[in-house]
Amino acid sequence: MSAKISVLPQREDPPTAVYLQSFAVRYEYPVFFTENLFARDNTIFRDTLLRREPKRRHRVVVFIDANVAASFPSLAHDIAGYADHHAESMRLLALPETVPGGESVKNDPALLTKLQRRLVDLGVDRQAFVVGIGGGAFLDMVGYVASSTHRGIRHVRVPTTVLAQNDSGVGVKNGVNAFGAKNLIGSFAPPFAVINDAAFLRTLHPRDKIAGVAEAVKVALIRDRGFFEWLEAHADDLRACEAAAMRHMIRRCAELHMRQIAHGGDPFETGSARPLDYGHWAAHRLEALTAHELRHGEAVAIGLALDTRYSVQTGLLRIGEDARVHALLKRLGFHLWHPALEWRDADGRWQLLRGLEEFREHLGGDLTITLLRDIGVGEEVHQMDRDEILRALAWLRQREHGV
Repeated sequence: MSAKISVLPQREDPPTAVYLQSFAVRYEYPVFFTENLFARDNTIFRDTLLRREPKRRHRVVVFIDANVAASFPSLAHDIAGYADHHAESMRLLALPETVPGGESVKNDPALLTKLQRRLVDLGVDRQAFVVGIGGGAFLDMVGYVASSTHRGIRHVRVPTTVLAQNDSGVGVKNGVNAFGAKNLIGSFAPPFAVINDAAFLRTLHPRDKIAGVAEAVKVALIRDRGFFEWLEAHADDLRACEAAAMRHMIRRCAELHMRQIAHGGDPFETGSARPLDYGHWAAHRLEALTAHELRHGEAVAIGLALDTRYSVQTGLLRIGEDARVHALLKRLGFHLWHPALEWRDADGRWQLLRGLEEFREHLGGDLTITLLRDIGVGEEVHQMDRDEILRALAWLRQREHGV
């Protein structure tokens, strides 16, 4: 091979200049669906570690959500046994460690620092793996620990709730709460892999299983009319947490979320639009107002009903579709009212409406809210009318309480 190098004549550099840097990075990660992940004859976890470097013995650190550990007391022992069985491919740097779970972990800077320090003490480098096994909030936090230590350590997510398996666990966002704001500090860092194990769902309380279905309704409303119709046809099975229906719902929901991330044109959310946050401006505010008495999915269900009614009132969506969405959510088992929807501050201002400004602040730039043009078709708007929101609230209250 030969190359010709042209040497430019030497001259004084101009006082101003622009050098445009441009490059593209391809991201790819598998999302597995399996059962009994750490059974010794299930090779998915081992094969995940070997995906890029099949001849290497990989070093692994495992953090387990305390709520999961309580439901599966043998889990740490099972993981250690799995590692021993596949010792030619993996080595645990420490026994799997139990870490607090739930939304509160995203409000604990000391825990974040403790886990980062633990990775340093164990000598974890960027070619090792941090494995998080737990619910959505726990995975948000562990994902940020992994992405912020050494500027990014390979991270494998093992979501253990319906909500995490069909939505947050398959995405690219990690983060914690700070300064009173949800997910203020975090990163966009795709996982190395996601492994959904249906066995973890068996011990969930029915309330938590149903809460996760709200995200399926959401993504169906903005992207897939056929899936929405499937949810209507199988609402009774889903409310009963029938295994086959739940399995199909989770997989289709995860697929649609993955498609939006890959093909929606803005995977790292550099713009202001967040179609996957349909119904969430009110939901996030409700979670805060109720100190998370409402599950995330329960708050999302209320937000979906509210924004669907608003879409009808403002002429975007056909009359009657709001009642259809409301009816589906009720059949699934959601309560679509909470007193916090009408709480006011000392000056008489509706506290829920503060959620719009918080949403804009979190997104940056102009307020952008997804509403509905049709079932399966979202549309972005840049303002919401206060009086129309209050009318939609009155509609929700009347349908729930008849007053």
